[in-house]
Amino acid sequence: MVISARAQAELPDFTGLVKENTSAVVNISTTQAPPAQGSSRFDQDQLDQMPDFFRRFFEGPNSPFGGGQPGRQQPLHSMGSGFIVSDDGYVLTNNHVVEGADEVIVRLSDRRELAARVVGTDPRSDLAVLKINAQDLPVVKMGKSSELEQGEWVFAIGSPFGFDYTVTAGIVSAIGRSLPSENYVPFIQTDVAINPGNSGGPLFNLEGEVVGINSQIYTRSGGFMGVSFAIPIDVAMNVFDQIRDQGFVSRGWLGVLIQEVNRDLAESFGLNRPRGALVAEVLPDSPAEAAGLQPGDIILEYEGQSINLSSDLPPMVGRTKINETAELLVLRNGDEVELDVKIGELPEDRMAREDQPAEPSPTAGPLGLSVVNLTDEQREQLGIENGVRVRNVGPGPALDAGIRPNDVIRKLNNETVNSIDDFQRIASNLPKGKAVPVLVMRDGQSTFLVIKTEE
Repeated sequence: MVISARAQAELPDFTGLVKENTSAVVNISTTQAPPAQGSSRFDQDQLDQMPDFFRRFFEGPNSPFGGGQPGRQQPLHSMGSGFIVSDDGYVLTNNHVVEGADEVIVRLSDRRELAARVVGTDPRSDLAVLKINAQDLPVVKMGKSSELEQGEWVFAIGSPFGFDYTVTAGIVSAIGRSLPSENYVPFIQTDVAINPGNSGGPLFNLEGEVVGINSQIYTRSGGFMGVSFAIPIDVAMNVFDQIRDQGFVSRGWLGVLIQEVNRDLAESFGLNRPRGALVAEVLPDSPAEAAGLQPGDIILEYEGQSINLSSDLPPMVGRTKINETAELLVLRNGDEVELDVKIGELPEDRMAREDQPAEPSPTAGPLGLSVVNLTDEQREQLGIENGVRVRNVGPGPALDAGIRPNDVIRKLNNETVNSIDDFQRIASNLPKGKAVPVLVMRDGQSTFLVIKTEE
């Protein structure tokens, strides 16, 4: 088919954008201990429907996707994509790309292969933060997924089926999609060709800015069928900041069970059209109960934002900071009522943290962080004799100084730190309002940071 000069002029040219952004995209390969019996990452139905070439690629003994002959125990290998968000080596990808991995390798565009540390993961949003030991890396530009419009051109760079730096393009098919498996992510739906191996890679707009992370496909064959879903970058960066700064993710919680308002319900409640989130149940001891929400209320607005579908509400609540007050506009008995609710923490997030193996973690109040003693094995691996590991960092001087979870503090104010007791003693006696040095080991390298206590 011959494309007219006019039509050709109206089509976007991706060549310059691809050249500008390819270097910040990475390939991620993982290795996992073998299962009881050899198995493939893809089920037999998916394999049967693949072309012969791809089936041999996945099932072959040298397949990077964990193929092998039945009965032979082999490590499982998988591939995915990701992108660099800071020049000191932070990488964003999907949680399902690295979940259960014993080894994670990040391959850069210059063909360097670097071992990555999993800083933290958030299965609920299917996001993971990795850290590689490198400096002055190329980074992507961040856009605003909230400004995306239906019909807008977008393109993806990733490694489908292991073919590095593959570029595919399409349009935004829909925004704010709610999938059955996840209520807290308003997915971007596109028709960009996404296949196994694209997961975790960036979705760009025509400004060359990342607006999403390719995460899921809807398929009946195991391959691309024109329906792909990406995590909005606004959601992803909120998760990234929390994992980087505090090591875990917290989401806002209202404490209601809601349902869609259909045409009949809208008529029965006196609405001129279906809209809002109908409260079916208010959970006991929840922020909603404390605010006076009642079954039968229809939440029309949250913080001034209209609720068109009931699925619009959970992501809005989830992005709200814990203990922040939000304003609701509610339809109750035909009248519009304004309610203020103090948002709590989603119980599942809190329980997930509390279910982690317990270890002592006394907090040094003046600095706003908690530390734990190093094990003998950790000392041996790091090649050091002294230090304490940072477990959590909250708001305060430590966070301002750039100290992060899993850093090892070896000296504080020029005094050697051998244990939690040493750290607490030194931290408690730091001069008020004065900058002092702290020696930190991060990713095998030691560096001095400056910490200043409050006056």
